[in-house]
Amino acid sequence: MESGTVNHGNEPPRVVLKYDSWFSQFRNASNPWMARYVYAFMFLIANLLAWAARDYSKILLPEMEKLKGCDDEHDCLGAHGVLRVSLSCFTFYFTMFLTTVGTSKLNDRRDVWQSGWWSAKIVLWAALLIIPFLLPSPIIQFYGEIAHFGAGVFLLIQLISIISFITWLNDCCLSEKHAERCQIHVMLFATASYVVCLVGIIMMYIWYAPEPSCLLNIFFITWTLVLLQLMTSVSLHPKVNAGILTPGLMGLYVVFICWCAIRSEPAGENCIRRATTSGKTDWLSIISFIIAILAMVIATFSTGIDSQCFKLRKEETRSEEDVPYGYGFFHFVFATGAMYFAMLLISWNPHHTMKRWTIDVGWTSTWVRIVNEWLAVCVYLWMLVSPVIWKEST
Repeated sequence: MESGTVNHGNEPPRVVLKYDSWFSQFRNASNPWMARYVYAFMFLIANLLAWAARDYSKILLPEMEKLKGCDDEHDCLGAHGVLRVSLSCFTFYFTMFLTTVGTSKLNDRRDVWQSGWWSAKIVLWAALLIIPFLLPSPIIQFYGEIAHFGAGVFLLIQLISIISFITWLNDCCLSEKHAERCQIHVMLFATASYVVCLVGIIMMYIWYAPEPSCLLNIFFITWTLVLLQLMTSVSLHPKVNAGILTPGLMGLYVVFICWCAIRSEPAGENCIRRATTSGKTDWLSIISFIIAILAMVIATFSTGIDSQCFKLRKEETRSEEDVPYGYGFFHFVFATGAMYFAMLLISWNPHHTMKRWTIDVGWTSTWVRIVNEWLAVCVYLWMLVSPVIWKEST
């Protein structure tokens, strides 16, 4: 448990003791680390509600017709139901962003709002969940267009966060303090990364390019292999000298994105065969869907607490009075994440009909992931060569 002195306004200092229970810290609004888990759980509930509105429209339709903004099933269920839940989730977290951005000290009154006032925030969250279902369909359609850009912002933030973590890990291993001790570990991790990348590429050729006619999949996989070689060559260039660990870890990332992109291709294609083509949902599809939802929540959660990589000036020292993470950035990531989960559930197309227990399936989803892969490589290469370019220009 955390310990320290917290003072709100003119109140006497309140000490958070190590032996305080989690419930006590939650009740006293003294643990911002615990608060982030509550926000993540609320985000998970929103994901599940959006999925229920999409996949169980026949059960929910009688209740939805009672709302003023729901003239028919198309207005409040299916893709529009997902967008309405997403709008409520976005509004809640964007409100939290506006009310907590700029908080830097634990004795700020906004810290109490971040870590406490749960009854008020639950009421607010419930009210915002109902209001979008009272809005007319054109407003929801307009939000759906904006959500495309918000989801893109989320992908960009997540991408920068992942690359920053990889470069930080590499710098930590290559520092004078850990260089000798981590040398063997770096070689083992880098070698394992390249082996996994090559095995993954070979398996994708076997699974998703079984025939010469699968030209698009062959292109995706082969280009991923080329990008892996390009990242390695640039990283090992004498002027860059970034080592072999970062391109190996980035290789894992881009191979994974390539695999997700190919998996997003519609069922029934000659090179993509799924059990869903038979009209039945198998247990593997259900497990994959659940894992995808949890992974999305975890990715949003982990990205939200990584505000340091977006600061131009890194903080060398931190005091006990500083907030443990950027509250405003945390909620901004969740706000854009609300748009992102909507795009995944409707496959980036509000007119696309999704089958039950599927997520992010369609040609639009495929190309979004492929472009994300290429953008990831471009950002990574720029982070490698930009210091060299600035050094030579000066």
